Amino acid sequence: MQIPMLDLKRQYAALEPELEPEIKACLRSGAYIMGRPVAALEQALTDRLGVRHAVAVGNGTDALTIALHALGVGPGDEVVTTPFTFFATAEAVAALGATPVFADVRPDTYNLDPESVRRCITPRTKAILPVHIFGQPADMAALRAIAEEHGLPVIEDACQAIGAAVEGKPVGGLGDAACFSFFPTKNLGAFGDGGLLTTDSDRLATLFRALRAHGGGHTGAAARALLDGQPLPPAPGGAENPLYNPYKYYNYLVGYNSRLDTLQAVILNIKLRHLDEWNAQRAQNAAFYQAHIHREDVILPKQAEGTTHVWHQFAMRTPYKAEMGEALAKKGIATGVFYPVPLHLQKAFEGLGYRPGSLPVAETLARETLCLPVFPGMTEEELACVADAVDAFTPEGS
Repeated sequence: MQIPMLDLKRQYAALEPELEPEIKACLRSGAYIMGRPVAALEQALTDRLGVRHAVAVGNGTDALTIALHALGVGPGDEVVTTPFTFFATAEAVAALGATPVFADVRPDTYNLDPESVRRCITPRTKAILPVHIFGQPADMAALRAIAEEHGLPVIEDACQAIGAAVEGKPVGGLGDAACFSFFPTKNLGAFGDGGLLTTDSDRLATLFRALRAHGGGHTGAAARALLDGQPLPPAPGGAENPLYNPYKYYNYLVGYNSRLDTLQAVILNIKLRHLDEWNAQRAQNAAFYQAHIHREDVILPKQAEGTTHVWHQFAMRTPYKAEMGEALAKKGIATGVFYPVPLHLQKAFEGLGYRPGSLPVAETLARETLCLPVFPGMTEEELACVADAVDAFTPEGS
């Protein structure tokens, strides 16, 4: 039996009757960037996440960069974040000329350890950037308490965690701003790149909308007026013309080209209808593994009390990571290695001075985590095949 890590073909086959008419309608419309479906997606996610503003952007990395930019992060600043995540989290910090400062993580949830975060804060710290890794919410109450003590904003990297919650409150509304990714492999994935920013701050939302589109047009003018403490100026060149936007070629801030394609919004609006069902299936699949994998040399992932975990990955730990992955592959079962090198030991960040042993928990997780297929639509036969293969594995020399 061949079992992939994720089967997007299977997902598409189930959605094809819903998707194709809407995709064709989008193609016929001629409105391919920031069309009406984008605004519809933003409103749907505003309502779903319980926030005042949702701003669609080109991808999750841009969402992180724009959030940091809007909060004034730049050269000379430090941002405390996790080393156990995808590179983009720290890359966004470095791209703005700031320094990522890595705190260690907890061995049970794999998320930032608040006490390690506390030790990392210096007078140059500008923000705290937790990741809800693998769909498990970080300890936001503790992190917010530390942030408030030092007057710092908290930016949630929720790129892997749409639908996750803490005490029933969705991630995306637990910090000053949050960032989501709609990369195809995410729980809510587009047919290409896509991302989202959320916030309850009118100020930040104004800046997000300007920065995603070159700091120009009406949104750029509004952002500049906000920063200058001035009322919105009249449209350049006189009164509004229905055939021509007089703001379009006037730029007020240096921003980014990070607009969401209308086609991706069409697809995401349809997929959003199924997200709760898909996340529930992921949780059921995770529960199956928890009940059917019995090995003393495997540590199964835990769900923090009071949280809703959306199981973007089922990341277990074993000292036989490579051997077990190879054994499962021989049986046709795909596995994932997330993440083989913690960020503080990546070549790109060697100038920061970290060494092996600097962040021992993150380094242990990098050596031991092996992810099993957990995607929605898996059959019980497939789940049993995976669990049986894990239990049947025999380490070399045993």
